[in-house]
Amino acid sequence: MRRLSVVTWIGNAAAVLLGRWGDVSRQAEAAGCSRQIAYQHARRVQQAVAQQDGDGPTRQGLLDEIQALRRENRQLWEWLEHTVEFPKAKRRHFAALAAAMGLSSRQIASLLASLLPAVLCPGHATVRRWFHREAVQAGGLLKRLDRACKAMVVVACLDEIFFHRRPVLVAVEPQSMAWILGQRTSDRSGPTWAAALKGWTALEAVLADGGTGLHAGLALIQRQRHASHQAPLEVGLDVFHTQRDAQRLLRSIWSRAEGVWTQAEAADGQVTRDQAQGQDARGAAARARRAWERAIAAFHHAEAVQAAWQEITAALQVFGPDGRLNARSEAEARIARAIPRLSGADWSKVIRSLLDPRSVMFLDRLHRQLQGAEPDEPRRAAMVRLWWLRRQRPRGRSASAAGGSAQVAHLVQMQVCAGLGADWVEAYRRVSRVLWSTLRASSAVECMNRVIRMHQARHRSLTQPMLDLKRLYWNYRVFDDGKRRGRCPYEHLGLKLPSYDLWELLQRSPEDLKLPEEVSTSELAA
Repeated sequence: MRRLSVVTWIGNAAAVLLGRWGDVSRQAEAAGCSRQIAYQHARRVQQAVAQQDGDGPTRQGLLDEIQALRRENRQLWEWLEHTVEFPKAKRRHFAALAAAMGLSSRQIASLLASLLPAVLCPGHATVRRWFHREAVQAGGLLKRLDRACKAMVVVACLDEIFFHRRPVLVAVEPQSMAWILGQRTSDRSGPTWAAALKGWTALEAVLADGGTGLHAGLALIQRQRHASHQAPLEVGLDVFHTQRDAQRLLRSIWSRAEGVWTQAEAADGQVTRDQAQGQDARGAAARARRAWERAIAAFHHAEAVQAAWQEITAALQVFGPDGRLNARSEAEARIARAIPRLSGADWSKVIRSLLDPRSVMFLDRLHRQLQGAEPDEPRRAAMVRLWWLRRQRPRGRSASAAGGSAQVAHLVQMQVCAGLGADWVEAYRRVSRVLWSTLRASSAVECMNRVIRMHQARHRSLTQPMLDLKRLYWNYRVFDDGKRRGRCPYEHLGLKLPSYDLWELLQRSPEDLKLPEEVSTSELAA
């Protein structure tokens, strides 16, 4: 900021330019500055007058030009916000994908508000209309896609999920994780399930929990297949639910045993206190003795039940601890021997499930498929052994700590298989494919239910069109990691599509979608 006034500058300039000897010193002393400052003021005043009278722009003109440039710059920035490439089609694309991922209309509108100027930002009602239109389109496309999938799905996992007490029937093909059924219904009775599964003629086996309505529907399908002379459907009882119920009962038994143990410790403490106070401790000691007898008995009982359940768990596995395949007869015998030791809690539901032949259906199917993959029994046994050893070998950090036999056992077995024929590699692939696809539980549909429940937390209701949009998005979603990474469920299922881009598919009409309507089981196996 200028310390001396303009008048002082002009006076200093007049003393320098027009004054006599001694005027500069007197003017500087009067102005309160040095003689050098007076000479600087003279030069600057002289320059300012020369510029004012010259041909260059004036100071006011330059100030006006600066203001005009600032206004132009501000206007250009406003225009730039409107020139961001986010047309209405892109906004609809964004809204449809975000809704399929589980975001609500208000959340989508908030995200768009951070990307678009206020004049272009849609409200949540507009967003809802956008993705509802795509959801209706997804329902029409799924009808065509499901017709093509019906000839490809051989095994399915079934279950129900509830949205505000309204059931949604869910089915998943476990190998590809393709979501093949997502139907909102008024009930989950047998006829409803039978109608939902009607037309899936290529189905050979299903896995489900013990729901009465679901199994009533499967029984109706069995009767329909019998009447039409079709192969019966193999129905497996979900081992996962049985194990979960058993673990809950085991936790209850162990909790009760720990409570009795705590009471025994408290009784010991009472004996110690009576003795310290010089009182007669014989009664307290007798109570403590009985408490410890109960505690030890409770722990022995819990250990016995735990051991019995471990035997049952081993019987429900594909392989035994020694690497041999379990057989149905052996598994049922081991389960029958262990069941009498399951006592002390309400094991009736678990026992009913264990005694149900459907709980070990997967073993019958496994041995039958293995025999079809490799008819020669010695070769089949050697390849099964190789498959098991390859999954038992140490990996990662544990590999360095493991012994030499653990490192080379599968290599030795590989040489054994190589001596059984030149085509052993192809035979091993067939055996490996069977073992890899063996299912004991409907965990795949449980994973899908977890995804749907996550969406339930953000949506007040889940309409059938919205469910169709989510199902189509899931089947077109490329897996990021795991053994399925790099491809979407429809690709893993074997469905050949003109494009695996969801938005491109949504722009097609169902009639324009060219699909293989029928695929034979032999072609699928190949």
